[in-house]
Amino acid sequence: SDLRQMLATKSVENIQFLPFLTTDANNLSWLGYGCLKGDGTVITVNAIGAALQTLYILVYIYYSPAKRPVLLQVLLLLAVVVTGCGYFTVLVDAGTRLAHLGLFCSVFTISMYLSPLADLAKVVRSKSTRCLSFPLTVTTLVASSSWTLYGLQLHDLYITVPNVPGIITSLVRFWLFQWYRREQDKPYSPLPA
Repeated sequence: SDLRQMLATKSVENIQFLPFLTTDANNLSWLGYGCLKGDGTVITVNAIGAALQTLYILVYIYYSPAKRPVLLQVLLLLAVVVTGCGYFTVLVDAGTRLAHLGLFCSVFTISMYLSPLADLAKVVRSKSTRCLSFPLTVTTLVASSSWTLYGLQLHDLYITVPNVPGIITSLVRFWLFQWYRREQDKPYSPLPA
């Protein structure tokens, strides 16, 4: 829905950039983990996710009035990804590479799920959920629950543990949507007398 909104309004107003960036970093990291582990599910899902997040980032950059700060954040992400690839390829021995990369991916996943928490203080102060995306909240709950169950099935703590915060933050956002209903966000216009 954020992409649709950007395309329809030709604006990035009320759309946060950090979730796009952290999700792209998350997908790229898990893509590397999936390749190293040889897990086709992790590879496929994260390749598609990285492609979509990159598309969102490109659209955001295109419609953003302040391109320089956004481009600097993207360059910082690329530097982190390239540094991470170099570290895991050159400096970490093959025997512990999967464990190190799993821990690295877990940190990115947790940061991705925690990045929307910055908006929660704004929601409580304004008593409005206008800055939260309901479809993103639903998607986050489904994705984090699915990955948690998949990790449990594989007995892979690197997949299971970092997805639990996604479930928790989604439930908190659902509670906020319930507490500060959307009707409160709609402008009130009195009926003509």
